[in-house]
Amino acid sequence: MRRHFLLFCLLLPCLATAQVGSYRADLAVGVNGGYALNQISFNPTIKQSWKGGTTLGLTVRYTCEKYLSAICALQGEVNYIDLGWKELIEPQYGTDTYYRQVHYVQVPVLARLGWGREVKGLQGYLILGPQMGFCIGEKEHYSDPWAGTPRPNNITQQYGREVENAFEYGITAGAGIELSFPKVGHFLIEGRYYYGLSDIFHNSKRDPFGRSANGAIVIKATYLFDLLRTKGAERK
Repeated sequence: MRRHFLLFCLLLPCLATAQVGSYRADLAVGVNGGYALNQISFNPTIKQSWKGGTTLGLTVRYTCEKYLSAICALQGEVNYIDLGWKELIEPQYGTDTYYRQVHYVQVPVLARLGWGREVKGLQGYLILGPQMGFCIGEKEHYSDPWAGTPRPNNITQQYGREVENAFEYGITAGAGIELSFPKVGHFLIEGRYYYGLSDIFHNSKRDPFGRSANGAIVIKATYLFDLLRTKGAERK
């Protein structure tokens, strides 16, 4: 049932009738890159600061209709991203520092609604959709020296514990602006938030963590160029 609902949400922008909307069959491709701030939602809680990392990837956008004033599209990406977490160890617990890089390939599939100019000028937009990912590597970073002194709530099971669920999934939502130039392409800047619905560690009653999900704020820039443009479509 959830799968059917998500599919309906993704296709909804392209299901409007041609009598109301203006048909499009525009295809644009390009590259994206940016910076991500991530924390892991641990239960029991581990105190953290935001851990930064880079992201880069490929973007494909298919614009299917202009429905009233909204420009409706589907957008897919294949991205590399450096997530993980950085622990906030307070002075009373020693001088240790610790952070972990967890590297993912992520594939978001997003519904996109834009308002503004298509050919030359500014457009604002919203994105929403599911996202899947796969862990391709990780690395722990311990301070030197590493004392391993007691932590709040005596939570130390995360150290040396490898990611146990390589596959992850969640929901991504965001907003941005797009500046378009004829024969040049589209330049986009956006912010988005990824809410993980799966855990990086096992979460049975026998396991130390009941929840361990990613939550990332991502700021990225994208450049797209047109491969296909609908002939005869009225545009601004």
